[in-house]
Amino acid sequence: MPLIGPAVDAVHRSARRRLFPGSLTYWEHRYAKGGTSGPGSQDALARFKAEVLNRFVAENGVASVVEFGCGDGRQLELAEYPRYLGLDVSPAGLRCAVARFAGDSTKSFLTFSPRLFSDPAGFVRADLALSLDVIYHLVEDDLYDLHLSQVFGAAGRFVVLYTSDSDTLAAQGHVPPHVRHRPVARDVVERFPRWRLRERVGNRYPCTDSTRPDTSFADFLVYEVRD
Repeated sequence: MPLIGPAVDAVHRSARRRLFPGSLTYWEHRYAKGGTSGPGSQDALARFKAEVLNRFVAENGVASVVEFGCGDGRQLELAEYPRYLGLDVSPAGLRCAVARFAGDSTKSFLTFSPRLFSDPAGFVRADLALSLDVIYHLVEDDLYDLHLSQVFGAAGRFVVLYTSDSDTLAAQGHVPPHVRHRPVARDVVERFPRWRLRERVGNRYPCTDSTRPDTSFADFLVYEVRD
């Protein structure tokens, strides 16, 4: 009997590739046209994320933070980090972030290309590495793999991922072409055995209707390096 489910999924992925310009191009075009990081970095969702992260930084004595996918810096406005480096693939988004924090000497920003990023000497490293609302926007397998490797590779003590996790995600209806849900927690267990899941923080505003901008299917996955 043919595997109907996988076959249909393959057709959908093929159509996505033909119509979607790619994750990197999508975000540069979005920011260049005046778009923002999205509703997840505004209002109640932004405050919820900041509350969780600021408390974690304070309670664990985190001295430095590096974020892969900082976007336009809107979420960062609520952050309380002693020292911060934000990286993003979009020059247009980073221009917004740099302008937003022009007078803040505790924050630095760099544009980078995931496929050309290599740091075996460990220059890009911090107590805490962040990935917020990024993973489910990486529809390409190689970018997803690179992102996880780069985030965990830059972390000295902790990693915090704010993402969907398809192993626990309820069925969602229509998924836009710039979104792809993955079994993130399972992949981390398989690929990064030195790290253990310390805590999963459920979203205060869980997504029950994918058309509502004030909810999210992302939860916090908090990892710490094993002794």
